[in-house]
Amino acid sequence: MKKIFFLLLFTISFTVTNAQEVKTLTYFQNDTLKLDLDLYLPQKKMNEKIPLIIFAFGGGFSGGERTSEKDFGIFMTKNGYAVASISYSLYMKGKDFGCKGTLTEKIKAIQIGVSDMWQATSFLIENANKYNLDASKVFISGISAGAEIGFQASFWDYKLMNLYKNNLPENFKYKGFIGGSGAIQDINLITKEKAMPMLLSHGNSDETVPYSAGSHRSCPTNASGWLILFGSYAVYNHMTDLHKDVELITFCGGGHEFSGYLFHQGQQYVLDFVNDVLKEKKFESHIIIPSDKKGKDSGKYLFCE
Repeated sequence: MKKIFFLLLFTISFTVTNAQEVKTLTYFQNDTLKLDLDLYLPQKKMNEKIPLIIFAFGGGFSGGERTSEKDFGIFMTKNGYAVASISYSLYMKGKDFGCKGTLTEKIKAIQIGVSDMWQATSFLIENANKYNLDASKVFISGISAGAEIGFQASFWDYKLMNLYKNNLPENFKYKGFIGGSGAIQDINLITKEKAMPMLLSHGNSDETVPYSAGSHRSCPTNASGWLILFGSYAVYNHMTDLHKDVELITFCGGGHEFSGYLFHQGQQYVLDFVNDVLKEKKFESHIIIPSDKKGKDSGKYLFCE
């Protein structure tokens, strides 16, 4: 009995220490849909607003769970950040999101997910005072499909593409973007005015989401689901040309299995990135190759051995 008591006490202490507080909140609900988010909150500090990272999971818009990255939420709360891991509409559930799918359906799935992200962002900003959040320091992040949501949400025209009637503050802009194996549909949307600091990671042999410019799922041009995307390396080069802050972690020979790296093994990269952004530290655009992967960085172009 005494052992059980001490085990229970240890479990409670571990939970409180690592995740100061986790709140499950409904950010959208109608007659047919209910969307929740898990808000990880660090211990409150007197008169200090908390920076926020909004996270979207991966799963091809047909699967995945917001609870899958709770370790990331715990890690960031330990270091003074709030994390909101959101659920979003899985429009492609039971449908083909690959080469035999329908292009309009694939784009619609992304648009719905992006609108959900904007809805969650609006909800969190509206409730910022309630949860001691700093509405001027909101980062956006995601894995795979979640990173595609993050890319589009950062650069699409909110008033044109939003499917909801909610309103983000005028001239709202995310503080930075953290994406694992994501891509944007139109790279020209990233302009000098709209560009924000980015931390990206990607395998250069990814056949699901292209590392550079290419087709989603490596589909041929005559496929009904053919969709051109600009992956992390294409965005890296574009940001470099704009003289904007960007870091890219490349896994030489790696595929889509590295999509979650930043939020699993690479959490320290994320922490260093958001700290540097908030300190307004200017960092040179460069490619980082993890030590366990062979490769060499030759200026702007990456050559993997």
